[in-house]
Amino acid sequence: MHLSILQIILLTVLAFIKHVDYYGIPMLFVNYPVFWGLFTGLLMGDVKTGLIVGGTVQLMSLGVAGFGGSSVPDYGTTTIIATAFGTSLGVDAGLAVGLPVGMLGVQLDVIVKILNGFVVRKSQEYANQQEFKKMTGILWLGPLLFGLSAALPVFLSVTLGQSAVNYLLEHMPTWFMSGLTLAGKMLPAVGIAMLLRFMPTKKYMSYLLIGFFLAAFLKVPIIGAAVIGFALAYIIYQRAEKDATLAAQGAGTQGFMGEDE
Repeated sequence: MHLSILQIILLTVLAFIKHVDYYGIPMLFVNYPVFWGLFTGLLMGDVKTGLIVGGTVQLMSLGVAGFGGSSVPDYGTTTIIATAFGTSLGVDAGLAVGLPVGMLGVQLDVIVKILNGFVVRKSQEYANQQEFKKMTGILWLGPLLFGLSAALPVFLSVTLGQSAVNYLLEHMPTWFMSGLTLAGKMLPAVGIAMLLRFMPTKKYMSYLLIGFFLAAFLKVPIIGAAVIGFALAYIIYQRAEKDATLAAQGAGTQGFMGEDE
């Protein structure tokens, strides 16, 4: 993989913006891997690969969220690195490089949150001393540290070059590479299973089976299945609205009858 200096800089900046934006500063972009795959694909001149990688990582991240300050894999950084390498080495090889860095994001996120604890404590001291300029200044270290926790792994990954990546891939144990490939194929299923656990699956099991039949047996593209799903959801919505209207009318009729009595 040969990247120009401009591409390396733009990918590093993109990773920095992605992670700062993830924590709501100022949250300009939708934090979905498929979007970062699109942006990275534009930078690499291969939007198709970017969307494929982004969609694959998007499935991996379904049902995974960092509640209560917990740390989760950095799927956005995974997408950026996997797309950057996937454009020349192939999607599978790109994911094999990007996934370990994304998992490393858990440890980096924990480290940054610990460091930000000291930042907040110091800013509180400045606030107590009414040194508000210093308080504001040190608080900017928070987003800076978060941004660097994604930008540095991306910078180091893309600057290794294709020869270093090829050396890494060639000398990795077969069982390790097979495990990464298998994990990449299993994680989407795990994400969907976690998502279904919190949805009223039993109530709408028939629609789930219809979607599975369309995708698995009729090979309907995901957009086609989504259109059918939207149509069925709209029918359910109209039926619920009709039932609610009838219930309201029935309650009103009973109220008038009670007044007449």
